[in-house]
Amino acid sequence: MGRTKTKSSKKRTNRESGQGIDWRIVMGAAFIVLATIAVYMPAIRGKFIWDDPDYVINNHTLRTFDGLVEMWTRPQSLPQWYPMVHTTFWVEYQLWELSPLGYHLDNVLVHCASALILWRILKSLEIPGGWLAAAIFALHPVHVESVAWITERKNVLSGLFYLLSLLFYLNARDEKWLRNYSISLILFIAALLSKSVTASLPAAILVILWWKNGKVKWKDVQPLIPFFVLGIAMGLITAYLELHHVGADSERIAELKFLWYERLLIAGRVPFFYAAKLLVPWPLSFIYPRWELDPKWQWIFPAMLLATLAILVMARNHIGRAPAAAALIFVGTLFPVLGFLNVYPMRFSFVADHFQYHASIALIVLAAAGFCKHAGRYGQLVVIPLAILTALRTPVYADPEILWRDTLAKNPESWMVNTNLALVLRERAERSGDDPSQFDEAEKLFDKALLLAPNIHDTHTNVGMMLARRGQYEQALFHFREALKVNPNFAPAYYGIGQVYKFLGKTDLAIENYRKALEFSPKYPEGSYQLAQVLENTGRPGEAVDLYRTAVAGMPNNADARYDLAHCLMTLKQYPEAAANLLEAVRIRPNYLEAWYNLGVTQLLAGRNSEAVQSFQQALQINPQFAPARAALQRAMSH
Repeated sequence: MGRTKTKSSKKRTNRESGQGIDWRIVMGAAFIVLATIAVYMPAIRGKFIWDDPDYVINNHTLRTFDGLVEMWTRPQSLPQWYPMVHTTFWVEYQLWELSPLGYHLDNVLVHCASALILWRILKSLEIPGGWLAAAIFALHPVHVESVAWITERKNVLSGLFYLLSLLFYLNARDEKWLRNYSISLILFIAALLSKSVTASLPAAILVILWWKNGKVKWKDVQPLIPFFVLGIAMGLITAYLELHHVGADSERIAELKFLWYERLLIAGRVPFFYAAKLLVPWPLSFIYPRWELDPKWQWIFPAMLLATLAILVMARNHIGRAPAAAALIFVGTLFPVLGFLNVYPMRFSFVADHFQYHASIALIVLAAAGFCKHAGRYGQLVVIPLAILTALRTPVYADPEILWRDTLAKNPESWMVNTNLALVLRERAERSGDDPSQFDEAEKLFDKALLLAPNIHDTHTNVGMMLARRGQYEQALFHFREALKVNPNFAPAYYGIGQVYKFLGKTDLAIENYRKALEFSPKYPEGSYQLAQVLENTGRPGEAVDLYRTAVAGMPNNADARYDLAHCLMTLKQYPEAAANLLEAVRIRPNYLEAWYNLGVTQLLAGRNSEAVQSFQQALQINPQFAPARAALQRAMSH
């Protein structure tokens, strides 16, 4: 971050007047975009991974215009209330539904756009190495987690709005001040509604002004007051939802309980971890080990952090203000994830690559300026190893099993990593017809997770589910009850108990525990689904139907839930809604025999004989011996 020498006025005049094309800029931009797309190609062609089902696959708000309204007006309708992000998902769902390629490609393109805007900002500030900083930002492997993971659209989209807001604010110095200022403020709001970590922007602007002018005046602060107010407001909203909606509640989750000095130890160490990964991005892990907190020696980290910041500020007259400015922006942007506030991932790790997506820009800019100053054009060669490392990293994000196996190899003692690989294997085994080898491996991983973390409700519940599947009901009940000792409000544990009693034929106890699960998690789709089935089977379809609707809202691509809802609706003679759900069921699972048959029945009852004939014929194509469909087809054709 230092000033470049002024170029010739003739060249500046020609370029600023728009006469001719600066092919160096065109080629530089093309390299950044094409190289970034190339190294991210394995991830672009990849699947949905962790949390993506919650954000896309099972996100009911993406299906309809009413859902679009709901995501803006009801924060609890989303996993995290970042409505700008989910609005982009909504648009994408209308275009290509659940094809992951489009979502992945958009993440990469937004990331590329942010890199180009960063280059434009650095050129405006006359900071050397602007292209190199943009290229490093685009191709640095620590950003793979943010770009290759669809869920982290939060990062790339908020980063785009953050940088655009900064660009317009810096341009709000000419006769178009009001227009540029207004656009900057609107873009800042969009950034906040994409991810609240961008609340640090006004503070970063003040640091930039201090770097440029050597001081900050009241007139510099005044225009930023609305930015600070909006940032604080969104930060408070996010903190509230993180506590009460996401579940980062230290009163219920023991792993999030820290003493005040432990939070200082975390906050002191985190910036050094991220700076080290920027300098040497190897090895990278989706989840890093959560280090043990030891005040006997780890106090050195907060002491070193404060000393480093103080030295850089005091030495500004000798080494310039740029290092201090970069360090202040870096640490300040990291503030929400330094450990002073609870965020859910702190249950299993204090750091994650995607947490430094925005903050990394400050150190990248400082490093790029240094490379250009001391190495000239040779400094640009640093992009090559970074691109290679990114190209090696992106295939890991192409498949959930590959991702979790890679993470397990680097972090084998994490209960969360063992649990998530086990969940992937169990789900694939269930889809592929109960593959015993995958179930066996999943069981071993669940057992290891319990051994690593015996005082966590998740580990007991997962082991209980596996035991219940094997018919070991007493052992399963023991683990579910152990989970409730740790967290009395944990809905999946009550659900597990309900499942055991359902298997044992104790319907009343099953209903009681399903209701308990829904008491603590009203939108819990599995709990709603199982309770609805039990109620319908005991002759209470009127009570079951709304529970089925809740289940379908939470599992919109579950063909069985759609079918069961339709069956219940048919019992209640609500044929149009039943037909709509059966159409969805056969769209999800085209060879769903019973759904095609019942769809034909609803169409026949509605007097749509030609459509009923087609549905019955579809059923008979699946199973020519299915007598009910053959008889119904004859009736439909005779009318």
